Amino acid sequence: MENKNISGSILKDSIYQSFVKLSPLVQVRNPVMFVVYIGAVLTTSLYFLSFAGIQDERAGYVLAIALFLWFTVLFANFAEAIAEGRGRAQADTLKKARKDVKTKKLYSADNTDEFEEVMSVDLKKGDIVYVVAGEQIPMDGEVIEGAASVDESAITGESAPVIRESGGDRSAVTGGTTLVSDWLIVKITVESGNSFLDRMISMVEGASRKKTPNEIALQILLVTLTIIFLVVSATLLPYTQFTSEFVGAGTAIPITNVIALLVCLAPTTIGALLSSIGIAGMSRLNQANVLAMSGRAIEAAGDTDVLLLDKTGTITLGNRQASEFIPVEGVTEESLAEACQLSSIADETPEGRSIVKLAKDEYGIRKRDLSELNATFVPFTAKTRMSGVDYQGEVLRKGAADSVKAFVIDNGGNYPQECQEAVDRVAKEGGTPLVVAKNNAVLGVIHLKDIVKSGVKERFRELHNMGIKTVMITGDNPMTAAAIAAEAGVDDFLAEATPEAKLELIKKYQKEGHLVAMTGDGTNDAPALAQADVAVAMNTGTQAAKEAGNMVDLDSNPTKLIDIVRIGKQLLITRGALTTFSVANDVAKYFAIIPVLFFTIYPELEALNFMNLTSSTTAILSAIIYNAFVIIALIPLALRGVKYRGLSAEKLLKRNMLIYGLGGLIAPFIAIKLIDMFLTFIGIV
Repeated sequence: MENKNISGSILKDSIYQSFVKLSPLVQVRNPVMFVVYIGAVLTTSLYFLSFAGIQDERAGYVLAIALFLWFTVLFANFAEAIAEGRGRAQADTLKKARKDVKTKKLYSADNTDEFEEVMSVDLKKGDIVYVVAGEQIPMDGEVIEGAASVDESAITGESAPVIRESGGDRSAVTGGTTLVSDWLIVKITVESGNSFLDRMISMVEGASRKKTPNEIALQILLVTLTIIFLVVSATLLPYTQFTSEFVGAGTAIPITNVIALLVCLAPTTIGALLSSIGIAGMSRLNQANVLAMSGRAIEAAGDTDVLLLDKTGTITLGNRQASEFIPVEGVTEESLAEACQLSSIADETPEGRSIVKLAKDEYGIRKRDLSELNATFVPFTAKTRMSGVDYQGEVLRKGAADSVKAFVIDNGGNYPQECQEAVDRVAKEGGTPLVVAKNNAVLGVIHLKDIVKSGVKERFRELHNMGIKTVMITGDNPMTAAAIAAEAGVDDFLAEATPEAKLELIKKYQKEGHLVAMTGDGTNDAPALAQADVAVAMNTGTQAAKEAGNMVDLDSNPTKLIDIVRIGKQLLITRGALTTFSVANDVAKYFAIIPVLFFTIYPELEALNFMNLTSSTTAILSAIIYNAFVIIALIPLALRGVKYRGLSAEKLLKRNMLIYGLGGLIAPFIAIKLIDMFLTFIGIV
């Protein structure tokens, strides 16, 4: 979530939530900040005791320490609340889309005239409903009959309606979406209260996000460090009292300074921002219109080193297009192009339209009216594997090479060797050859090819440089698959892929220690999606695919997998960078304030006061002020994330150490010195 997306209402609500989160029941969930919270409570108590004269610490100084400890807690709460804010706003929008509507529950899918009107909340899994244009789909389900345009803008934000129909990979419908045209008979696939919309609302609300294993491990480390500093700080009070009373060296360190020292040395910076980093990472994924079923899935995406991508729609545009007309000897390119155009005029497939377009663009052949030619269109069938047109005594056929060959020979024609050579060449290049014949004479070959998407090769090169292996999954034969893989720049491919082959390939990579990500939309993808570490199901896909995946792409864009990996890596890099900065901060604060704190007991430490801080009072107060405001300064970075660059792990580590490690060491010295000078100037010594 970038700063520009933080509205005034989110900001106002986050400030309110910062105070709500002061509840001890909330604070105890973050052990590091709970220590600061206890410190704030103790110093506040000490202030009232000082003010009442019960203990001899200066009331004004104790109050200042107490206030900035409370600020530290509030700023940590604010960081988490503002990260959750966008999730709450998105959830509110989704809740408005979730309405209890009346719907027609059918007694039988075969009869739409007999039904009872029920409320959507009363529907059960397995019920069949009839929805017509203008009505809202009551619950998640599968289309078992019909085809219609559906407005899914409430879910995806995309205003253009999409087609949902029975008998394919676009049969899943989501409760809360609206039919724009026609009708659908839908079988409900979930129980009430467990719809996709309900789960989506739960997931986008920041408060419902569970900590990931890596996040838990880091928090354990931070708690361990805090406990160590707690033990060290706890021994300072009796030690300095003993030194002061029995050795006669210096004065005992006040309990306020001990508490402040503990807060300064504990890893409070990353402790305050850790939760917001994770929530913001999930928010960035939500903004990309991807619903993650768990934070674990985002982290796994960041660690992914093998990507399995479908060829069609991901690497290629999705439909093969005509790229070349190859005439046989004795036939001109213009006459072949005209025959190709005529045979494809009534062909409304993307391939057919591309043939007409190529004839127009390359040879200036305009579309002709079949009615003027008294033409009869011959549709393509799976049996003949050909299509064409009969007009004015002419017979044009276009289709698979072996089918046209048999057609020509059966009618007394000749199939030239030159044509076969052209067919073989096109196939070796990864294309699809279509042979065109006129009056039992072969005219030539149409070269249909998969068009690799612009920029895909560069993205795959970037992924390769990141150490991520890309594998193309396709149903094509190995020769075609190899040609497309080479053009696209993927590292490997799986040809003639079956559900079993996909599953075995994922298991093979996982046994070798890889984390595997893949996309899918069909029921036949469900086994592989369930096995993959990062499984992105398309929202347009079947219910089985969506249930098997741990992410759902609401835009149903297979290339989104690449963006998901980048978001996952950005989350891990951000957490690592801010952890590095926080630890470096603690080291710097240690060297900045410890000498000043102890030189009354050990005068030799005065030599280490190279910052020339005025006194222990200004040193401690300066460190506490810096400790509070550095959290606010780092909130934008935690929400936006560290900019991701496609570098190797070694280069990323060096870069983080240089920027955030060195920055974390230098920043406290500069800030604490400037604050110390200001406090000295206003008379706090």
